[in-house]
Amino acid sequence: MQSTRSIALARTLRGACRAPSQTARRYTTTRTLTSSTSLTQQQGQPQTQQQKHQTTLTRLPQTHTQTRHYASTPSTTTTTTPLQKTPLHALHLRHGAKLVPFGGFEMPVQYANLSVSESHLFTRAHASLFDVSHMVQRVFSGPGAAAFLQRVTPAGIAALPPGRSTLAVLMKEDGSGGIVDDLMVTRLEGEGRFYVVTNAACREKDDGYFGREVEKWNREVVGEGLGVVEERWSREGLVALQGPEAEGILKMVLAEGEELNLRRLGFGQSAWAKLKMSGGGTSSSVLISRGGYTGEDGFEISILADETVGVTEALLEAGGPEKVQLAGLGARDSLRLEAGLCLYGHDLSETTTPVDASLRWVVSKQRRGPDAGYYGAEVISEQFEAKGKGQPGVDRRRVGLIVEGAPAREGAKIVTRVEEGLQPVEVGVVTSGCPSPTLGKNIAMAYVDTGFHKVGREVDVLVRGRPRKAVVAKMPFVATKYFKGEKEKEEPDV
Repeated sequence: MQSTRSIALARTLRGACRAPSQTARRYTTTRTLTSSTSLTQQQGQPQTQQQKHQTTLTRLPQTHTQTRHYASTPSTTTTTTPLQKTPLHALHLRHGAKLVPFGGFEMPVQYANLSVSESHLFTRAHASLFDVSHMVQRVFSGPGAAAFLQRVTPAGIAALPPGRSTLAVLMKEDGSGGIVDDLMVTRLEGEGRFYVVTNAACREKDDGYFGREVEKWNREVVGEGLGVVEERWSREGLVALQGPEAEGILKMVLAEGEELNLRRLGFGQSAWAKLKMSGGGTSSSVLISRGGYTGEDGFEISILADETVGVTEALLEAGGPEKVQLAGLGARDSLRLEAGLCLYGHDLSETTTPVDASLRWVVSKQRRGPDAGYYGAEVISEQFEAKGKGQPGVDRRRVGLIVEGAPAREGAKIVTRVEEGLQPVEVGVVTSGCPSPTLGKNIAMAYVDTGFHKVGREVDVLVRGRPRKAVVAKMPFVATKYFKGEKEKEEPDV
């Protein structure tokens, strides 16, 4: 979550995301995790508390996006369109950020005080703050909003209770089962309101897609009272606080009088609250969503643009440099790969389906039949059956790889083992890869032919033309640490 890669970012990731150095290892800690049970979503803040936040909604304009810049492989494609800046741009410069083009924005890849590997390990041991304000924040509202979103995604949107989120994929209109983008969908308080976060790199494509689909939907439901409106939180900040120290830091920044109990806010749940700001004062209501893109516990916080710096600085001050540091795209990329999370334009595309991508769970169990009503349902329903059992199945699968020797990068071909005594046959391709700072091994994500996807299967990856042994591995490579929430203690019987 069609891409042009930044040479600057590629070189930084290759040079800095290596096996942990002596300096990086000083951040490694051991943590004991306690299993907990998910609870029913608690009620959000009163409607009046949200109004200031929601009054910033504007009608979605038709916008133009710059060419995407990201990760592993350099490209000579350039753009003359000026890069946009997030509300935290000046803060990044003050903290010595190395800025690169990404998704049409000038974004930090790393900061002066930590290498990418050090930042990665610091996140695993403590907490890091990521600027993700380049992501596109949308709101769909109206009596038909849930049904509309269920047409364009296979997720069970209608069943979401208020304050609950789900990962979804946007499906191609042509019924092929291809993925247009991946997105997060949250049902907000109030009738028929959904908060949707989509990828910055897909901004232009998604704007066109939603514009066409909303218009088409509203034509079809004229007179039925099921209209939909798409709006944009156009000047919002969005920051991700990630790592085992995240909850404690956020708790310290909750404004006086806020009753939000973070121990009862589990992964995939959201709530409104006001936060303290650096230098004094209180923010408007922000939307706090538990989750993120690192595999660690953490939160994504949607903030008014002119309050983003004040909130971010308050979070940094609350934790102090021993507990929280700013982190950039380099650490974000290696963390998400260790967590087995896809990056659109690399691991997902319009030629992959949810079943190809080993994302069966994004298709609601109640919507796996051919008549589920979303684009591509007929194709996807057939893919759920194993190949060779009377159904087409899928010809390839997304897998994880542990690679010996040099790291395998995007585009590296995967072939059968030379040692098998036969001429090597191409069976797949790497879509993401880097050294794992946590494991000290080279990891990669790839698509391989069905039959080569079983854990433990040995293959060769061609790195600079040389075969390197690789073993199909279970993902995530590093166990995720999502917090599921604690049940409210029941009052004892009297």
